[in-house]
Amino acid sequence: MCPVVEMCDEPARGTGVTSADMPTNASGNGDTDEVAIPRHRHPYLEPHLDGGFIAFAHRGGTSEWPENTLPAFRRAVELGYRYLETDVQSTSDGLLAAFHDDDLRRTCARPGRISEMPWSAVREVLVDGREPIPLLSDLLEEFPEAMINVDAKSDATVEPLVALLRSMKALDRVCIGSFSHRRLTRVRAALGPSVCTSASPREVVAWVTGRIPSGPSCLQVPVRQGPVKVTTAGRVERAERAGLPVHVWTVDHPEDIQRLIDIGVHGVMTDHPAVLRDVCRHNGLWPTT
Repeated sequence: MCPVVEMCDEPARGTGVTSADMPTNASGNGDTDEVAIPRHRHPYLEPHLDGGFIAFAHRGGTSEWPENTLPAFRRAVELGYRYLETDVQSTSDGLLAAFHDDDLRRTCARPGRISEMPWSAVREVLVDGREPIPLLSDLLEEFPEAMINVDAKSDATVEPLVALLRSMKALDRVCIGSFSHRRLTRVRAALGPSVCTSASPREVVAWVTGRIPSGPSCLQVPVRQGPVKVTTAGRVERAERAGLPVHVWTVDHPEDIQRLIDIGVHGVMTDHPAVLRDVCRHNGLWPTT
């Protein structure tokens, strides 16, 4: 999460971004509609090209199945989700487990750190005593039509993640996020414009304090960070004008989701996929094809 800093709603001077630089859907006579084109024309962000909204199943959803397990992701896909969110931890032998914590205690009720265990041991562990931990490659293979948001949870994930996305030709289907600016810098350096990345905490702070970060393809942010309100209508508007879609995590209550839709966010991540789907349908934002 972002460090708590003094934040303001007004754009800072000297951002280097002018109205002429801001991408919009403009006609030849200068008329524009309300849709800002993502500045990074990446396939992952394609729904935003015509003003579409992205609904994400966070860790597959946690309301029916254990988080980050294949049944959770399958249920989200059954509900109609095309965008799934997960995390990756590296095993001691360099494989990428789709798992949030490095420590197994919270979700598996047993000691052990994934980073200190080979995949042969990790694969035997059950989440909530019910379902095995999958590999990221399992998700990419089982859900070939899905887009997957991947949170790189440690420095050790970067090289195997870059290699996996290249070998599986999955760069068009993935957005990489991380709470480490250094990690994201390494991913961007390795993959260039072929990779979609969200903003690091440092880049989120730049946005909140009125600047436009140059590195990310999109902003994926909380509603609040401690006492600080991060996602506001003014900030969303400023991001949109600069071609940066704003996706907000993790929002589960219908009223909260509706408030975010009303201020113009471009996507929401939820642990309760059926709830978000229903709110999207009510607003005409659920894809029909």
